[in-house]
Parts: sequence; structure tokens; C-alpha cells
Amino acid sequence: MNHDASETRRDVPVPLVVANCLCHTGENPAWHPLEQKVYWCDIPKGRIFRYDPITLKYEKCFEGEQVGGFTIQSDGALLLFMAQGAIRLWRDGELKTVIEEIPEERDTRFNDVIADPAGRVFCGTMPTTRRLGRLYRLDRDAKLTVVLEGIGCSNGMAFSLNRKRMYYTDSAARTIYLFDYDEETGNLERQRVFVKTRETDGLPDGATVDADDRLWSAQWDGGCLIRYQPDGKEECRVPFPVRKVSSLTFGGVDYRDLYATTAGGGKEEEGLYAGSLFRVDVGKRGVPEFLSRVGELNDRRDGLKTAAEGIAGSENFQR
Repeated sequence: MNHDASETRRDVPVPLVVANCLCHTGENPAWHPLEQKVYWCDIPKGRIFRYDPITLKYEKCFEGEQVGGFTIQSDGALLLFMAQGAIRLWRDGELKTVIEEIPEERDTRFNDVIADPAGRVFCGTMPTTRRLGRLYRLDRDAKLTVVLEGIGCSNGMAFSLNRKRMYYTDSAARTIYLFDYDEETGNLERQRVFVKTRETDGLPDGATVDADDRLWSAQWDGGCLIRYQPDGKEECRVPFPVRKVSSLTFGGVDYRDLYATTAGGGKEEEGLYAGSLFRVDVGKRGVPEFLSRVGELNDRRDGLKTAAEGIAGSENFQR
């Protein structure tokens, strides 16, 4: 894995290990625009890591209950989505409870989550022994609304650049759906299939959108990332040396670094560097993810844009 970037052909991106942390289920990579670091979690072990691309070092910054996913708040805190429907703010090493539990989710946990342009959070739960999973919307006043039910494995989400469409992944159904999205209300309408993957491709998992408005999808047990055209046709693949590629995000000062999490650490059959955080130059630029504003009831969009999008110093990064 010690590849010299100067020797790598631009048309064959080579993923490089930046944090060999042997995650059981590495997930939810997120570029922190205020700290200029990448955060990610190891779901079943309740660990959160962060990587500094300046020092090239990573550290474990949290360990506790299971963390299925998290968003970054506009003030830099992390909003953690945990087991039994618990939602907590993590700031400066301290936890503050937003929602203690969701009674219907006592036997399960949250999985993938995403902040929307208005600062709400769409957050999915795993199935229980009694029923399938759900997708919730957490509003800024901490009100929860069930958006979807009957989900096999709620996973990767992303928004189109014009903020009018949302992609949503049900891994168990091998399907990425597309919805019409209303930024003002947070409502999702007109569900349709964007991509149905083949059984030989593994399962679609985490997702993000780049500056060309193309969707990227991580392939669990497929060992790659796939970039899709707006009509759902596959455009290219980036192979990885591990089987379980779980999620991805763009980061760096110019959002040209793609970071991907993987799973299966410690298992030889999953690949030598399974469970690591990878960085890869795919020759494309990403866009900043939206920050959550749960508990922030005043409209702070101008300030939010300055923190999350203006930090790159280019109007091209404004979504």
C-alpha cells in the first residue's frame, strides 16, 4: 500500500491507507470544516476517530455506547445517533442528551444519517426481530417524524446540487431511490428507483454527491466505489483492496480528497487493510456536506455558509 502518488495513473485511482485502525464497522466519514479534520465511527465498538491530514496522524476521540452515525453541528459539536433511538450532543468531551430513547427503537440502533440544507437530520434505524427499519426526520426543534417504514437496511443519502432531490439507499433491497425534496418543509415525495444493483456487485452503502452533481456509492462486499451519471448509469469504479467499503466523503481545503471507510478489521478474508480509513484522488472535487442545526431555532444560514462553505475560499463551493 506504499504507493507513490506521482507514479499512479490518473485514470486508475489508488486508495491509500491513512488510518489503519482495524474498525469492525468503520462508517460515517465526515469532513469537519471548522477543524479541517476527518471524523468517522466504528459502530459496534462505540468509537469515534479523527484524522488530521496536516500532521498525518489520527486519534480516538470518543468511546462509549454504539454510534450508528453522526452529523456535525454548525457550532462544531457532533450530534450522535446511537442505540435505542438515543440522540446526544458531544461537545468538548461531554455528552448532552437531546432524545433519551425512542420506545419503538429500544431493540435496535440508528444507522446512516445526513443533515439537510435547512439543518434537519434524516436518520435511519436498523430492523428489529419484529419489524423492518425506518427513516426518521429530526427537525431543528428535536421533533421526530417517521418518513419511511419497511426498510431492510437504511443507508447512504445525498442531496442534488439544486437541493430539489434526495438519494436514499436501502442496502437490503440493493436499491438507491430518488425522491423529490422540499427544502422548506423537509418533505419527500415521488419515490422512484435510481439504481438497482446486481447481486455480484455487493450492496450499495454510503453515498455522497460531487461538484459535478454525480452520485458516488460505496459497495459493501463489492470492494469498490461507483460513480453514477444523472440517469443512473454507471460511469466508473474505484477498486479497493478490501471487500467491505462502507461510506465516503470529500474533504480537504479544496474538497479534492475522497475519504472512504471500510469494515472487517482483523479478518484476513476481508483484506489486509480492512477496517482502515482510506484516501484516494479520484480527479473530482466534492462539495461540503450540510451541517445540522438541531436545537438552534434561529435562522443562521448566512453564518452557516461562512463556516461550512466559505472556509474553502471559493464561491464554487456554495451549494
